[in-house]
Amino acid sequence: MSGRSEARSEYCILTISTESLSKKLLRQKELEFHHLKSCRAYVYLWKKHPLADRTKINFVDLKGYPCLSFEQGDESSFYMAEEVLSTEDYDRVIKACDRATMLNLMKGLNGYTLCSGIICEELNGDDFVAVPFEDDRIQTDSSMEIGYITGKHISLSSIGQMYIDEIIKYLENTAPLVF
Repeated sequence: MSGRSEARSEYCILTISTESLSKKLLRQKELEFHHLKSCRAYVYLWKKHPLADRTKINFVDLKGYPCLSFEQGDESSFYMAEEVLSTEDYDRVIKACDRATMLNLMKGLNGYTLCSGIICEELNGDDFVAVPFEDDRIQTDSSMEIGYITGKHISLSSIGQMYIDEIIKYLENTAPLVF
């Protein structure tokens, strides 16, 4: 962990979509990725968006609508973006730094983001849907792994393990969006 004896966090939940690069970066920082679930990409949008009733959406369908992504800060690389397919060229991209702004832009501008398809209504309400993303041009980058990272050879505390166990239960019980 960059030569320090103290870690800032016990673990971090994340998704990996550009597997080889992400895992290489983790190895360089002496971090280990622990796989929880694999899933495909979904288009996350407002339930009244013109594309919300589709059974699948591709990049041609999304042309003209703004892609929303989270601001990663000055020192971050686009390889560490929160959204899947972040390396694609989008006509219009709007960066937001918080979830409330992102959700308001989805409603107000018919924006969208690409994600795991796991929707937490407790956090975001029931105004949003996830539609499967399908594009013939893209194979590997449209899927992702959900997992967590820890320092290499470091075990979780009992509270940390309880939290991970709850996430596993949530993923098993409420998120059947696997491939």
